[in-house]
Amino acid sequence: MLRTLFLQAPSFDGYDGGAGARYQMKREVKSFWYPTWLAQPAAMVEGSKLIDAPAHDQSWDDIAHEMDERDLVILHTSTPSFRQDVHTAELIKQRNPRIKIGFIGAKAAVESTKVLETSTAIDFVARNEFDFTIVDVANGMPLREVEGISWRDDDGAIIHNKDRKVIEDMDSLPFVSPIYKRDLQMEKYFGGYLLHPYVSFYTGRGCKSRCTFCLWPQTVGGHNYRTRSIGHVIEEVKYVMEAFPQNKEIFFDDDTLTDNLPRVEELAIELGKLGVTWSCNAKANVPYKTLKILKDNGLRLLLVGYESGNQQILHNIKKGLRVDVARQFTKDCHELGIVIHGTFILGLPGETEETIEETINYAKEIDPHTIQVSLAAPYPGTFLYKQAVENNWFDGGDHLLTDGGTQIAQLSYPHLPSALIFDKVEEFYKRFYFRPSKIWDIVREMLTDWQMMKRRLREGVEFFDFLRRRKEPA
Repeated sequence: MLRTLFLQAPSFDGYDGGAGARYQMKREVKSFWYPTWLAQPAAMVEGSKLIDAPAHDQSWDDIAHEMDERDLVILHTSTPSFRQDVHTAELIKQRNPRIKIGFIGAKAAVESTKVLETSTAIDFVARNEFDFTIVDVANGMPLREVEGISWRDDDGAIIHNKDRKVIEDMDSLPFVSPIYKRDLQMEKYFGGYLLHPYVSFYTGRGCKSRCTFCLWPQTVGGHNYRTRSIGHVIEEVKYVMEAFPQNKEIFFDDDTLTDNLPRVEELAIELGKLGVTWSCNAKANVPYKTLKILKDNGLRLLLVGYESGNQQILHNIKKGLRVDVARQFTKDCHELGIVIHGTFILGLPGETEETIEETINYAKEIDPHTIQVSLAAPYPGTFLYKQAVENNWFDGGDHLLTDGGTQIAQLSYPHLPSALIFDKVEEFYKRFYFRPSKIWDIVREMLTDWQMMKRRLREGVEFFDFLRRRKEPA
């Protein structure tokens, strides 16, 4: 067994780009997702260690010594962090030339040749779903025999081994939360809308939806929603309750947990028996009956991707959602007392100044508790990327963030320049939050809890700093 380190490399200050983040960027308030995609194979490799440097404020100097006694480093990369990740790989090889380095993540999955050609410090990349792939490498299997990798032979030639079959038996994967307990400080992980501290993990992989912009289903997870058994999930929940007594909430990070209504209802009932507070991702089409069962059994919050208030844009991105259905869903959540964190995207195909105005007014009308406004990001491997390149909406480059880690408006249309789309994000935030009713909601929340008071004040400072930093040059 190779002595293996799983690494999320040092990057931008406050950069949330881990193997679990939907959008790799620096957010409006301090936010870090658990590196679940790294923790999963780490749980399968005996004697491994996981380092999540950005969340733990670690620089290269803080972690360099960890490379001295390792045979294998598995480094998660993304399009925005790739240049910095390559730099880290080269530093590792300079310090320990005999070490083997493999890259994982969506970037590596869809651009395996390009990744390997970037630097000879990278020995191989693992494509698509990579858990058992990494186990084979860590067990010392020759690279030529490992399914699902691309690698460089002794002559420098890049070789693509045959694909590995996706995992169908999700219960064959061990729990990730013991790796969190062993290697991470849970207090380092924040979500602006989640209770703190929290724990997140998956109950299944894949998403049947076909949203053109969404990175993970199109690159690593696939569109077949494969799930763990309810009993397997509940056992991990019980572990979390015992191992993390300070935990306030469990977030189930499945792309859309509510896609399978009978299963999520069954899961909720079992969670209700444990008295656990939980939240999850949801599409804005869950019926009232299901919502009530979830709420009655510990559901606190839903993270909902509304994306746009314009029906044609939702059609353009293959969202599979009707605006009127989303309105009713939101009304039902308000009635039941389910908190909503709504996410929106500006600059999607079909966007105009008028549709942006429509979406801002729509967000104010349905009034989720909190929102996130992102810029349409054409990640390699997505349909949106292909569409944008073919239509000359952007140049196909990888520079999706400023040097400080905040998003750049990449897409530009003849009728809607990228600079205008970029500016509309700030306008969206201000018009949504700077309303008397919303200000009172936040103040009332702060007055009920001293910890929430301190947290919201900190987040307020971070939010205004975020708005200021957005204007810095790329």
